[in-house]
Amino acid sequence: MKKAMDVLKSRAIYVFLLVMIIFFTVTNPNFLTVDNLLNVAKQVSIFGIASVGMTYVILLGGIDLSTGSLISFVNIITAYFMVNMGMNPWLAILLALLISTAIGFLNGWIIAEIKMPPLIVTFAAQTIFGGLAYIICNGRPISRFSDSFLKIGQGYLGPVPIPIIIMIVCFAVGGFILVKTYFGRYFYALGGNEEAAELSGIRVKKIKYLVYALSGLFAGIAGIVMLARANTAQPNAGLGYEFDVITCVVLGGVSVNGGSGKISNVIAGVLIIGVLNNGMILMDISSYMQMVVKGIILLLAVGSDCIQQANLLKAKKAA
Repeated sequence: MKKAMDVLKSRAIYVFLLVMIIFFTVTNPNFLTVDNLLNVAKQVSIFGIASVGMTYVILLGGIDLSTGSLISFVNIITAYFMVNMGMNPWLAILLALLISTAIGFLNGWIIAEIKMPPLIVTFAAQTIFGGLAYIICNGRPISRFSDSFLKIGQGYLGPVPIPIIIMIVCFAVGGFILVKTYFGRYFYALGGNEEAAELSGIRVKKIKYLVYALSGLFAGIAGIVMLARANTAQPNAGLGYEFDVITCVVLGGVSVNGGSGKISNVIAGVLIIGVLNNGMILMDISSYMQMVVKGIILLLAVGSDCIQQANLLKAKKAA
């Protein structure tokens, strides 16, 4: 019986996802159609991609509030490179991703070297690059992209939309790094106990550089996909996306205290938020009420994690 309960606990997020799918299917028959499910997958692709980088950051016990602004910033600079400067789309994408990675690296450097709290550093970056996005485009949208670029967000590979394929590749690469490389082990070790990790010979500062640089890279990829999907660059395109991304990761069981979590569960967290968003839209629930529901879900997810961590601590002391 105890073994069955342990298995149920470990699979609770998938049970919750299944319950949500059944609920929205019963309340709206249009939910469980191929077109709508593909639409859900396309909708979640953007914050799904960004959640890979956020998973690494939260595994370290950190936070990255700059994700939404980086999505907007990459959105604008990529469009500016292509439309205003006449740059080749692939060169524009490469340059934009290098810039977003460098911004993430800078966040990591400040956190590691100056010892500033990640919350403050990334909040400052959120404000700075959110403002720069408006300055570059003068607050106006940028459009008129080439068909080859638009395929990234609107094209298909067989029956599967390309944004979904990009998200799957990002999750596969993210999972490989966590499970199959030394870097993944270092992420867990550093999140579990930074002091012990440093004493064991792990270069803590360099790992922080790497993690925040990866967060910047995945946010940049999300920004490119969003731009190609929308066919227009908006300086506020990624506004509030960091909230959805953090919710996906925490809901997926990655501990806010760092040191534990799986990419596979984060995928489930991403799907839950996607199903929730889509289901509430089909039920004609207002955007304001959707914000309330997602806020409650984030609070419950973090509260559950804190209770679990407290129980583990008590068990260790008792032993």
